[in-house]
Amino acid sequence: MPNPDRAPQDVFPSPPRCTPVRVVVADDNPVVRAGLTALLSGREDIAVVAEAADGREAYEAAVRHRPDVVLLDVRMPGVDGLAALPHLARIAPVVMLTYSHESEIVQEALRRGAGGYLVHGEFTVDELLSAVRDSVRGRAHFSPTAATAALAQIRSDATAHAQLDPIPLFSLTSTKSLSQLQPTVGHSTSRLSDRERFRLSAREAEIMDLIASGMTNQQIAAACFISEKTVKNHINRIFAKLHSTSRSEAAAKWLGTAVTS
Repeated sequence: MPNPDRAPQDVFPSPPRCTPVRVVVADDNPVVRAGLTALLSGREDIAVVAEAADGREAYEAAVRHRPDVVLLDVRMPGVDGLAALPHLARIAPVVMLTYSHESEIVQEALRRGAGGYLVHGEFTVDELLSAVRDSVRGRAHFSPTAATAALAQIRSDATAHAQLDPIPLFSLTSTKSLSQLQPTVGHSTSRLSDRERFRLSAREAEIMDLIASGMTNQQIAAACFISEKTVKNHINRIFAKLHSTSRSEAAAKWLGTAVTS
C-alpha cells in the first residue's frame, strides 16, 4: 500500500442521489459479511459492490470499485482494519463496524481517518442504514461506546490545550471591566470549573457531555446504564441549572459557544 497523506476535507464529492450508495463490506467473518450484504442489498438506494476478508482485500476492492462508503472491521488476519484505514480513507469515507469497543482503538481509528464508529450490539438496523447514507454527506455516526471514547479524547485534548494557554495579564490601569474579561478567562477554564460554575453533579456533567456530543436519551441511557426516565430527570435538572429550554441552548452554554449579552 502507498504511504497515505492527509486527504482534504472535500475529497469525497457526494454522489447524485439518483444513484445507489455503493458499499464495500470488509469483515473476516463470512457470516457477518453475508448478513451485512443481504441487509444492505435489500435497499433500493444501497448496493454492495464488493466484500473483503481483510484490510488488503478491502483496499484492492476500493481501488477497483471506487465505492461511496467502506464498512470496515478492526480485527482481521493479515492486514487489519486500523492498518488499512488511512489508505481506504483516501478513497472513500470509512465507517468502522466492529465488536472492538476499547477507547484506545476508537480514538486511534478516528486519528487514522474513520468517519464513524459503530459497535455491534449498540445500534439498530435503521441506525446502520442512516450511517451508510449519511457518510457520503460527511455526517458521522457513533454508537454510544464509541461516542463516549471520542468525547473523552476531545475533553483530554481540550484540557491539555487549556493548561498550555497562558492566562492573559492586564495592567492595573486597564480600563477593561470584569464583564469584558470573563469571556477570555472562561475560554481557558477547565470542564471541572464549568461543572462547578453551573453547579452540576458529576453524573449531570457526564450526561451534559453526552448531550453536547449529540446523543439521544436512549443512547445516553445505554451508555450510562440507567433508564430513559432517569435520563429525563437528570436533563430537567440540568436545564434548570443552565437556564436553558432546549438541548442546543444547553450544549452551547456548556461548550462555551453561546452568545451572551
